[in-house]
Amino acid sequence: MSRMLRSRNLLDSFKCTVAGPLCPRENYTLAYNTAGKTPPFCPNSLRTPRPPEIEEEGGGTVVYGSEFGGTTGVCASPEISLRGGVGVGVGVMGSGPLVGPAGGDNGDGRCCDMSMKCWCRWRCERQHCRGWFLNSGGYKGLVFFLGCFVALGSIATLYAWLVFTPAYAVAAREATGGGCREDNEGSWSIGVFYGDSPFSLEPIEATNIGRDESAAWPVANPVVTCASTSEAGFPSNFVADPFLYVQGDAIYLFYEMKNVITMQGDIAVARSVDKGATWQQLGIALDEDWHLSYPYVFSYHGQIYMMPESSEKGELRVYRALDFPLQWKLERVIMKKPMVDSFVINYKGKFWLFGSDHSSFGSKKNGQLEIWYSNSPLGPWKPHKKNPVYNTDKSAGARNGGRPFVHNGILYRVGQDCGETYGRRVRIFKVEVLTKDEFKEVEVPLGVREPNKGRNAWNGARYHHLDAQQLPSGEWIGVMDGDRVPSGHSVRRFILGCASVAAVAAIVVLIGVLLGAVKCIVPLNWSSHGWGKKSNAFLAWGRSNMLSSKLRRFCSRLNRVPPFLRGWVKVNTCIGRCVVALIFAIGVVLMCTGVNYIYGGNGAEEAYPWKGHYSQFTLLTMTYDARIWNLKMYVKHYSRCSSVKEIVVVWNKGVPPDPSDFDSVVPVRVRVEARNSLNNRFKTDTLIKTRAVLELDDDIMMTCDDVERGFKVWREHPDRIVGFYPRLINGNPLKYRAEKHARKHKGYNMILTGAAFIDSQVAFERYWSPQARLGRELVDEYFNCEDVLLNYLYANASSSRTVEYVKPAWAIDTSKFSGAAISRNTKVHYGIRSNCLTKFSQMYGGLARRKWVFDGRKDGWDV
Repeated sequence: MSRMLRSRNLLDSFKCTVAGPLCPRENYTLAYNTAGKTPPFCPNSLRTPRPPEIEEEGGGTVVYGSEFGGTTGVCASPEISLRGGVGVGVGVMGSGPLVGPAGGDNGDGRCCDMSMKCWCRWRCERQHCRGWFLNSGGYKGLVFFLGCFVALGSIATLYAWLVFTPAYAVAAREATGGGCREDNEGSWSIGVFYGDSPFSLEPIEATNIGRDESAAWPVANPVVTCASTSEAGFPSNFVADPFLYVQGDAIYLFYEMKNVITMQGDIAVARSVDKGATWQQLGIALDEDWHLSYPYVFSYHGQIYMMPESSEKGELRVYRALDFPLQWKLERVIMKKPMVDSFVINYKGKFWLFGSDHSSFGSKKNGQLEIWYSNSPLGPWKPHKKNPVYNTDKSAGARNGGRPFVHNGILYRVGQDCGETYGRRVRIFKVEVLTKDEFKEVEVPLGVREPNKGRNAWNGARYHHLDAQQLPSGEWIGVMDGDRVPSGHSVRRFILGCASVAAVAAIVVLIGVLLGAVKCIVPLNWSSHGWGKKSNAFLAWGRSNMLSSKLRRFCSRLNRVPPFLRGWVKVNTCIGRCVVALIFAIGVVLMCTGVNYIYGGNGAEEAYPWKGHYSQFTLLTMTYDARIWNLKMYVKHYSRCSSVKEIVVVWNKGVPPDPSDFDSVVPVRVRVEARNSLNNRFKTDTLIKTRAVLELDDDIMMTCDDVERGFKVWREHPDRIVGFYPRLINGNPLKYRAEKHARKHKGYNMILTGAAFIDSQVAFERYWSPQARLGRELVDEYFNCEDVLLNYLYANASSSRTVEYVKPAWAIDTSKFSGAAISRNTKVHYGIRSNCLTKFSQMYGGLARRKWVFDGRKDGWDV
C-alpha cells in the first residue's frame, strides 16, 4: 500500500472551506484516493487539487498535508471506525491501517460525511498548537510570555536599584582598585602578621602601627593587593603565594601575580623597610613563557636561589640571582617532573625536597605528597622509600602551603586543606620522623585566628599559604595570602544566574498554561503526529532512529500536560488565583536571584584603600535600655563591616546589657555612664585604639559599603567631619531645616554627627575644652544639639573647610519600627535646634558664610 500511495499521480488533494459549529470556516485538506473524483461532500466549485505528504507509522500510512501548516486526513474506505477521535481503517489498496482525523462511516456509504464535525474539531485543536505559545488568536501567547518577562524584569531592576551598589560608587571603586578585574581563580591578596612565635601571629592591625601620610591609624591587612601592582605599572588580577627574604633591615616579598594580558602567573617582588607595614613594588623578578607560582627563595653557599613552580613546563627548575632581586638566571633543572608547590630544607645534615606530582598514575589531586633527599639543593635527588608519603583526600593537608620552619629545634611543615574549595585553609604539621625510610608528622594548632567577617574580610573565604620567619630582633613575622570568595566563584555565579532565569521562563510557561495563553508546550512538528513536509530521507531516518521516535512520542505526551493542569487548577476560583499568585511570586524571587547572581558581583562589601593602605575605625553609639532591640540588630549588622575594629556602646540609662548578649564578630564594649547626658557621646576614651571613630546612632541602618565609602573620604580629609546627613544653616533668623533645604539651595555647611566620622583625638579634645563649656551646658539644658555644637567648634577652630558629605545608597530609621525614637515630635525638635543655632552663633560665630556645593569631589559620592 505504501509504495502505491507514494505515487502522487494516483492521488488528488482537495481543499474545502466549510462552516461548522466547532470550527467556523475552518480550512482542512483531504487526501482522496479516487484518482481525481470529487468527494461527495465537496462542491465542484471549491475543489482544489493538492498533492499530499505521506509518512509511514507503525507499518501503515498517515497522509499529511501542508496547506497553512495544516493536517490532511485519509478517507480510504467505508470500513472505518472511530477510536478515541482518530479514524482507523483498512485501505482499499493495501492492508496497513490508515490513521486520519476522526474519519467515520455515516451509514450511507459516504466515508467522510458524518466526520466533518470531528474533522473540524481536530483541525481546530491542531491549529492551537502551531508553535510555541501561539493560539488561534495569533500571537497572544507570545505577547503574554514577553509581557511576563518584562514585568518580572522590571521588578528585578527595581531590586537591583535598591540593593546593588550605586553606579557612582562602583565607578569610584573600580578607579580605586587600580584596574583589578574579577578572576575565576579568585581575588587573592597578601597580609602581614607578627608574634613572639610562629604560633602566636596576629594581624598587623593588632599592633597599632600607624602611617600619617595615608591616615592609616592603624595600618590594616591586606598590605599587598592587585591594586598595588597595577598602580606600580604591572597590572594583575590577583597576588598570592608570598615568600619572604630578609636581608638586613630590608624585607623582600616574592609572590605570584596573575598577568592581566597573558593570564598566566609571573613572579613579582616588593620591598619593605618598616617591617612590612609599607611595601614598595620593585617589578617583575621572573617571567617565562609558562605559568609560574610558589616562588620559594633560599640561600646556599652565599648565593640566593629561587625555585618557582613550573609544573606547566613539566620541570622543577632552580634559578640563581644575578642582581638581586630583579635579575635571575636558570641554574639547573633539578627534576624532570611537573612538581607542584615544592620546597627544599636543610634538616639534620641532608637536604629534603617536598612536593606533589599530580600527573603520576593514581595520584589524587591536592592529596598527594612526595619526599626526595640529596646532599645539595641542586641535586641529584633520590626518592623517599615510602613515596608517595601521602595519596589521600585533598582535605588532609598533603599539598604544601608555604615555607617550613624550625621552632625550638622541631621542624614544622605547612600544608593546605583543599577540601571545601581549593586553598580553603592552612594547616600546620609537626614532623616527628624524617629519614630516608620513614616519615611521620602530626597536626598542631595554627595559632592564627580564623577570619569571621565572611566575604567582607579579605581572607574570609580561604587562606592557603603561610611563610613565617624570625627577624634579627627575635620577633616573628609571617605573610599569608587570602581570598574573600571560593575558587570558581564567578563561573558558579553565572551558571546559577542562568539557571534561575531559565526557571523563570518555565514558571512563565506554567502561568501561561494555567491562564490558557499557552496551548502546548512544544510545537507539534516535534511530536509523533506533527505536520509539515517530510522528505523520504527524513522519514527513513525517523523509522530507523529509535531515539528520534521516542523523542517525538515524549513531546506528544508533554503536550497533554496543559489540559491536565488546567483541569487541576481552576483559575476562576479563589484557590486557583492564589496558586497563580504564589507561582508568580516564586518567579519574582527567582528573577531577582538570577539578576543578583549575574550582575551583583561577589556579594562582598570591601574596604577602600588610600595611598596603598587599609585601616580600621571604632564604631561608637549612644543608647539606653528602651532601645535594646535596635541595638542588637545594629551590632550584628555593623560588626560584619570590613573596617570595623571595635564597637563601643555608651550606655546612658537603665540596666546595661552584657557584651555576650550581642551577635558580634568584633569586640563589643559597653561603657556605662553615671549621668544621662548627650555630652557623653564625645567623652574622651583612652581605650579607643583607632583615630577614626564613626559616631552612628543606633537607629540608623545603612550598607557596609556606604560606611566604607565614608571612611575612605575621612581618610582623605581626617581634619573634617565626614558624614551622611547634610544641613544648610542660613537665613535671618536662623532656622534649623531638613536636608531638603540644603538640596534646594545646592549646598551645605553642617554634617550631623549622628552618622559621621571624626578624629577621636581632635574632636573629643575640642568638645571638652574650656571654650566649649557653655555649649555643653546648653546641650544638657535642652537635651539636644550635641551634634550641632561639634560643627560650630570645628568651624570656630579653622577657617578652611570642615565638613564633607557622602551620599548613602539607602538608610533606614529603625526607631520607627520599635517606637523608641528620641525626637518623635519633629516640629518641637526643630524648634529646639533653631534656638541652639542662635545661641551657638553668638558663642562661636556663624556658619552662614560657609557653604560647599554638592557634587564637588571627583569621586562623585557627594551628589
